[in-house]
Amino acid sequence: MLTEGGQLANRSFVIDPRGEIRARYDKIHLFDVDLPTGESWRESNTYRHGQEAVVVTGTPVGTLGLAICYDLRFPALFARLTEASADVIAVPAAFTVPTGKAHWEVLLRARAIEAGLFVVAAAQSGHHEDGRTTYGHSLIVDPWGEVLLDMGDGAGVKVADIDLSRITDVRSRVPAISHRRPIEAAVAQ
Repeated sequence: MLTEGGQLANRSFVIDPRGEIRARYDKIHLFDVDLPTGESWRESNTYRHGQEAVVVTGTPVGTLGLAICYDLRFPALFARLTEASADVIAVPAAFTVPTGKAHWEVLLRARAIEAGLFVVAAAQSGHHEDGRTTYGHSLIVDPWGEVLLDMGDGAGVKVADIDLSRITDVRSRVPAISHRRPIEAAVAQ
């Protein structure tokens, strides 16, 4: 979708059973990198970054927070979604094979544990026209960091039960969210 200024938005939508758009989220963190291999990726050449965290209330899975791909590497976004009472955070993504193997599951599990909620991550798998090969492994992770579902690297559809009472259970055993305090950095000279 073109935004003001002619750039695209990497955008996710929440669509209700009647086909109405309930919410949209524009990816906040854009992936710009120059790799030692000579590869260069510049999402900011094509996309404009989003400005705000988005949660949607009253969905069939509770209050839904939205993130996209590279956003996974920014725990502050997940903290904001938690503060906005998210129960589940959806993370569609296209991690490449090298970063997927090294970071995908561990980051999803860490975000679920830190936020004390469920993370549902749909992931592309396969070889793409631009030369990338994506990792796949769509996951559902519970608030304790347990992987409830791992789709592997193939295509398909699977479901897992999400019991929202697990959020209260986990947060009562590890009340880190209620213990968060604002922190200011002091720079020593």
